[in-house]
Amino acid sequence: MSPSSRPEGDFGGGHPPPPVLDAWRRYRAHGKISYYVVGFYLILLAVAVLVIHAPTSEPWLIPLLAFVILLFLVRYLSTSYTIDSEYLRAWRLLGGQRARLKNVRRIEYASLRDLSATGFWGSWGWRGRMWSPRIGRFDSIYTETSGLLVTAGDVPLFISPVHPEAFAQELSRRVRSVGGRLLSDDASS
Repeated sequence: MSPSSRPEGDFGGGHPPPPVLDAWRRYRAHGKISYYVVGFYLILLAVAVLVIHAPTSEPWLIPLLAFVILLFLVRYLSTSYTIDSEYLRAWRLLGGQRARLKNVRRIEYASLRDLSATGFWGSWGWRGRMWSPRIGRFDSIYTETSGLLVTAGDVPLFISPVHPEAFAQELSRRVRSVGGRLLSDDASS
């Protein structure tokens, strides 16, 4: 990745926050939340309920549309990431991915714009499978267009934790502690 992909201004003083571990020594982080995205979902919901409130021959249509919009909003807000002693887990409501730490080969700062991901449905799709002319297919469980590209196995995983530098450092540390060999590690630079 290019140095421009590295997140800037995430931390005051240039130091990441200390790791936050739960009772089982898992490092947990939520996805970055964009107030613009939340606002967009709320505007869509308002349009569905208030503007399209015209009588229709299908009375179930408006509640169904409102339910789908709310489901995607809750799914967006539920995005979280966990690193334990064996796996990196990316999770959101009704879906997720995991990568075995000893199989992680690359940790890179990335941007969906840099990857030149194509396909609107990959971003809005349920599974999050996308395609890039640069790296081929990859999975994405993200809330923001800048984050980390983690390569473990055949399909890389794009994630966007709240503090990407701190998350990348903890992931790098844990991968090295299980004997994983990193071909590329932006967290160490």
